[in-house]
Amino acid sequence: MSTEAQPLLSVRDLRVSFVLDEGLVRAVDGTSFDVMPGQVLGVVGESGCGKSVTMRAILQLIDRPGRITKGEIHFRRDSGVVDLVQLSPRGGEMRDIRGGEIALIPQEPMAAFSPVHTVGDQIVEAILLHSHRWQPDRKLSRSEARDITVGLFRDVGISMPEQRIYTYSWQLSGGLRQRAMIAMALSCKPRLLIADEPTTAIDVTTQAQVLALLRDLQARYNTAIIFITHDLGVIAQMASYVVVMYLGRVMEEGPVDDIFHAPKHPYTRALLRSIPSLYGQTRVALPVISGALPHPFNRPPGCPFHPRCPDVMERCSVAVPRLMPVGTSQLASCFLHHEEAEQA
Repeated sequence: MSTEAQPLLSVRDLRVSFVLDEGLVRAVDGTSFDVMPGQVLGVVGESGCGKSVTMRAILQLIDRPGRITKGEIHFRRDSGVVDLVQLSPRGGEMRDIRGGEIALIPQEPMAAFSPVHTVGDQIVEAILLHSHRWQPDRKLSRSEARDITVGLFRDVGISMPEQRIYTYSWQLSGGLRQRAMIAMALSCKPRLLIADEPTTAIDVTTQAQVLALLRDLQARYNTAIIFITHDLGVIAQMASYVVVMYLGRVMEEGPVDDIFHAPKHPYTRALLRSIPSLYGQTRVALPVISGALPHPFNRPPGCPFHPRCPDVMERCSVAVPRLMPVGTSQLASCFLHHEEAEQA
């Protein structure tokens, strides 16, 4: 079996919990998915559904009192497959993977960059730390790393890169800061890029430019991307495969065209109905998902979506549906499709 046909990243039954004085919060509750080499995987869901915590777990960046309580995260390296859960968050191998082979574009680049160091110096330090990604047989010099940084700034569309590497993050506009953060993420030639809502804090015009830039860079470097967002329009534009999450669980997954044109899970259908349409009637209230997200300390038994589901059945409140194949290309965690999946 060729390595191209094998997952670059495979998450299996991942569970992340936060033990607080008020009670236990299960932020991620049995999530499983795969990322193939060169694939753009879209992860979508309401705020608080566990998208960002899942990605921080992949990077072993869970803040205390949170911890990974169960699961496996298999990542394919040149030397073989490694389970990231078994690595020490502060160990040498995890530090080598984090930033070097798996990079992160955070939600707010203003908070990610140090305000007292130039953006160029911060990217140069990252390149020097992972210099083997550029020159396996020797250490890069600082001048070589600076030249690489200038080239990265040019690649991400920052004008006057020779001068801009000496600016501070607070001297840049929101769009330029986001481009500089993308340059930082690409500075060590990662195999996997995690983009955590990278277009949330920028205007619509800059958002379109950043999305076009990410598509171009993904095609140029064949980097796999996990794109996290609550914006289904962005998912339709960027992703080839979609994972829909709710309360820390995967509700549905499948190719982007199948998810948008033939959604199987009631939650996915409700999300799609809530998107404003260009052809909709004016002055008519948009459909909304009934109810609200449950309190973190009071999760409902059974299917987590059943208190808000229009197709709820009796067993939905007592049993948790498994993620099972539906049709030829989708998987859904819903009792509506379990008999169909078992017969297939």
